[in-house]
Amino acid sequence: MRVFPGSPGTLTSLFLRVAQCVFAAGSIASMATTSSFFNFTAFCYLIASMGLQAVWSFGLALLDGIALVKRKVLHSPVLVSLFVVGDWVTATLSLAAASASAGIAVLYFNDVGNCKFGEECQKYQLLNHLLYRVLVFFHLQERVNLRNFDLFIASIQKKKVNIVS
Repeated sequence: MRVFPGSPGTLTSLFLRVAQCVFAAGSIASMATTSSFFNFTAFCYLIASMGLQAVWSFGLALLDGIALVKRKVLHSPVLVSLFVVGDWVTATLSLAAASASAGIAVLYFNDVGNCKFGEECQKYQLLNHLLYRVLVFFHLQERVNLRNFDLFIASIQKKKVNIVS
C-alpha cells in the first residue's frame, strides 16, 4: 500500500489523533466542571462517549508515535481493518452524544428561554463546540482510513486475479 499523509504511522495521523484526544478531553473537562450535568442522560452519555473517544485516540496516537520513532509502516490488513471499524464505532457514538447534548443546549437557550443555570449554559455551548471539532477531525481521519481500506481491498482483488490466471 502507498503511504500518504494521514495514513497510520505518519505525522499527519499523529496530529489528527492528538487533536481528537485533546478535544475529547476538553469536552469532558467542560462537562465535569458543571454541577448539574448528571441530571441529564444526554450529558452522562456524552461523558461516557468522550471517555471512550479519548482513550481510543490516545492509544492510536501512541501507536502512531511509536511507528514514527521506529520507522515502521502500519499498513497490515488487520491494523487497517481495526482502525476503520474502531473509528466508525467511536465516531457513531460521538455523533450521537454530540447531537443529544446539542439538542439539550438548544432546548435551554431557544425553547425554554433564559437558561436558569447561568455560567453552566455557556459551558454547554463550549462543550458542543468542542464535540463538533472532534467530529471534524474524525471525518478527516476516516477519509484517510477509507482510502487505505480501499487500497487494501484492491490489493486483495489483484492477488486473487493473479492466482486464478
